[in-house]
Amino acid sequence: MAKFVFVTGGVVSSLGKGITAASLGVLLKKRGFRVSIIKLDPYLNVDAGTMNPFQHGEVFVTDDGAETDLDLGHYERFIDESLCADNNVTTGKIYSTVIAKERRGDYLGGTVQVIPHITSEIQERILRTGERSDIVIAEIGGTVGDIEGLPFLEAIRQMASRVGRENVLYCHVTLVPWLEAARELKTKPTQHSVQELRRIGILPQILVCRSHYEIEDEMRDKMALFCNVSPGSVIQVLDEPTIYRVPLSLYEQKFDSLVLSGLSLESPREPDLSDWRRVADGFCSPGGEVVQRGELLGRHQRVAVGQHVHMAQQPDPFGDTGEPSQGGEAVDPVGPHAADHRLGKGDVIAHADIGVPVGVTGLGDAGHLGDGLLEPRKVLQHLDRGDEVDRPIREREHAGVAPHHRRRTAAQLPGVGQRR
Repeated sequence: MAKFVFVTGGVVSSLGKGITAASLGVLLKKRGFRVSIIKLDPYLNVDAGTMNPFQHGEVFVTDDGAETDLDLGHYERFIDESLCADNNVTTGKIYSTVIAKERRGDYLGGTVQVIPHITSEIQERILRTGERSDIVIAEIGGTVGDIEGLPFLEAIRQMASRVGRENVLYCHVTLVPWLEAARELKTKPTQHSVQELRRIGILPQILVCRSHYEIEDEMRDKMALFCNVSPGSVIQVLDEPTIYRVPLSLYEQKFDSLVLSGLSLESPREPDLSDWRRVADGFCSPGGEVVQRGELLGRHQRVAVGQHVHMAQQPDPFGDTGEPSQGGEAVDPVGPHAADHRLGKGDVIAHADIGVPVGVTGLGDAGHLGDGLLEPRKVLQHLDRGDEVDRPIREREHAGVAPHHRRRTAAQLPGVGQRR
């Protein structure tokens, strides 16, 4: 039978529950366990495909075509496993399934309720994910106290009774904020967040505390006392220069060992993180000559609001056919022909024939430019001579995911030459 780790979040959203879950997945897989990760999203949408990416983040498309939460992209990159539609569960999916069963008469005329019908359906999705895994890591989206998340919290509370308490571990990601006026970190938000979990019957065994500053031993002891965990189970995660450093930080604090101990598991081996360190060090301290992949960036390098960018001309590896040629040359972005530009809101592109490359997630007030190297997306905005930098026009292609290396010319884009 699989073991289950449930990752919840408190105080505020966007703390990094997904990165914490993915990092734990890396450490456990490096120890020799078969690991899968599932994201439980309390929102009523059936999937993330119709959600505004400026509000919720970019959509991640799995191999089976499911449009899922962006955290599944983190999961795949970290644990190096292909995930599918079953790895992203939403309230919309759960209620759709339960209502369909009720209409078919599957409940034999019984009164359909949140408990047990909704919670049981959530548990079935979690158990299905564990059929081919030793350990399932389940991230519950949102924040403890959200009304839409209550059925999911109740479902994971019941899991301890369903599969045995020794097969379940609860990990709570929380915030230890810095109060500038008092010049100190505060533990009260964490205490209240854990109290809310305990009120509904969930006793977190590990606290992962996000903070800007080092958490001293005295503060760890205080949180351990009020939250009913051991001081060694209070893990700190400070701001890192790259998310790929998080697994290394958690390993140094024996996070994975705590999880295995809580699940009564023996590790087949110690994890070899040498390759992971090499990747993290490469992000933080790049060395050697930096080049760009011409086949992904097209004729021009990236254009982003508020960032220093280089507008060096690059050879077009696609040629006249619109298809990638064999081995387009990369160009040194800081070579003699590169011009350093800094674009702000309202700045004007004075160069003709400049297209925004694939991977853009937005331009304008709150937009930013994706790295364009992982999963190039759909159709983007064309900038004519004199056009202002603006948010891109997004186009959905319901027939499937666009090929990664297809470049669309100006003539193929909607509204070419027209001001928005």
